Amino acid sequence: MTGIRYEDFLDLDYEPSADELVCEFRITPASDMDMEAAGSRVASESSNGTWAELQVEGGITDLSATCCDIDGDRITVAYPDALFEHGNMAQVLSCIAGNILGMKAVERIRLLDCDWPEPLATSFPGPQYGTSVRSELLDAADRPITATVPKPKVGLSTDQHVQIAYDAWTGGIDLLKDDENLTDQSFNRFEDRLFDAMERRDEAQEETGERKSYLVNVTAPGDEMIDRVEMAADAGCEFVMVDVVTTGWAAVQQVREVCEEEGLAIHAHRAMHAAFDRVPEHGVSMRVLAQIARVCGVDHIHTGTADLGKLENEDTAGINEWLHSDLYDLNDVLPMASGGLHPGLVPELIHRLGTNIGIQAGGGVHGHPDGTHAGAKALRQAIDASVEGIDVEEYAADHPELRVALDKWGTETPR
Repeated sequence: MTGIRYEDFLDLDYEPSADELVCEFRITPASDMDMEAAGSRVASESSNGTWAELQVEGGITDLSATCCDIDGDRITVAYPDALFEHGNMAQVLSCIAGNILGMKAVERIRLLDCDWPEPLATSFPGPQYGTSVRSELLDAADRPITATVPKPKVGLSTDQHVQIAYDAWTGGIDLLKDDENLTDQSFNRFEDRLFDAMERRDEAQEETGERKSYLVNVTAPGDEMIDRVEMAADAGCEFVMVDVVTTGWAAVQQVREVCEEEGLAIHAHRAMHAAFDRVPEHGVSMRVLAQIARVCGVDHIHTGTADLGKLENEDTAGINEWLHSDLYDLNDVLPMASGGLHPGLVPELIHRLGTNIGIQAGGGVHGHPDGTHAGAKALRQAIDASVEGIDVEEYAADHPELRVALDKWGTETPR
C-alpha cells in the first residue's frame, strides 16, 4: 500500500464484521476540526496510523481501525480482531483508550460503550461465579446479598474490626467488607485481621445458621497480592477483594487465575473510577469499566446506587442490565450498590435495580443509634420487607431496629 492518510480511516458506508471490536465515542472536535476529520484521527491513532502521511509497501490496511458512523457528537470505530493480543486487557485498552484521550484533534473524548466480539471476549475467562454467589457461596438466593464495611473505614484495631464484623454478621449481614484503603497497615495487620475474622465468622455461622464470608482486601504489588489470595484460601475464606482500577487489569487477570485454582470469588472495588468517568465529556464510562471487569473475571463490582446514595452515578440500571446479559456463555456479574445507603433507601433501590444485586452499607449500619448489631438487623429487615412487598413503615411496626433507623434517617439521601 502507498500513501496512508487520515482519510483512509474514515468510511461511513463500512459495515463492521462480527469479529471486530466496535466502540462508541462521544467527541468534541478541536476548533479547527470537523467531526469527520476528528473521527478519522481517533481511528488512526488507536490503530496503525500516525500524524504524517506514510509511504508503506505491502498490505497493512487489515490492521486499520475504521470510523464507520457519525451521529451528532458520537462516532463509531470498528477495530479488526488481528489488532489485539487475545487475553491481554492491558493491550486492548492501550488501543481503544490510550493516546486518543490526549489527542489535540479533540477537545474532549469519552469512550461510551463497547460491543465485544466473541473471539476477543472469550479469550478471557469471565467470572468464575457471578450472580451464583448468592446461592453457591451464601444463603441469599431470593434476595440481595448484604455487605458492610466497619466504620471508621481505617483506624480500627484488629480486635475492634472483628468484633464489629461479628456484630454485623449475627445481625443478618452476609459479607464483611474491607474498605478500599485498608490493606496491611500497622494498626490492623492483614494476616491477623483475616484469621481472626474467619474465627468469628465461624461463630456467627453457627449462631445464625447462615453462611457468612469476608471480602478481604488483597490489593498489593503483584507477588504480594497473590500471596494474600492464597492466604485467604488457607484461612477458609470464599472471597477476596481487589481495587481493580488502582491495581490494574493485568493484575486482576493474575488474581483471576489464582482464584480459579483456589475456588475464590472476586469482589471488585472501583476506587479511582471517577478519574476516568466523572466528567461526562471525557474519559472512559463506568459502563465500559464494568464490561472490562466482567471480561477479566470479577464476580461482583460496584456500579452505583441509581442516584440514591452519596456518590455520582452513571446509568446504574443500564450497567447492571449489561452485567446480567448474555455474553457468549461467560458468567454474569453481581452488581453491588454502595455509597451512602441506609434502610430507608432500600425499597426504592430495589424498585429501581431489582433483587439480583448486593447492597453494601457502612454508616447506614454502624451509625444506627443502637449500634452495629441493630443496624445490621435494620438493613436486613428493610430488604426482607421490600422483597416480600411489604411497606417498610408497616414492617417497622413489628421490627424495632428498622423503626429506629427510619426515625433517624427517613428516606433522605446523604451527601
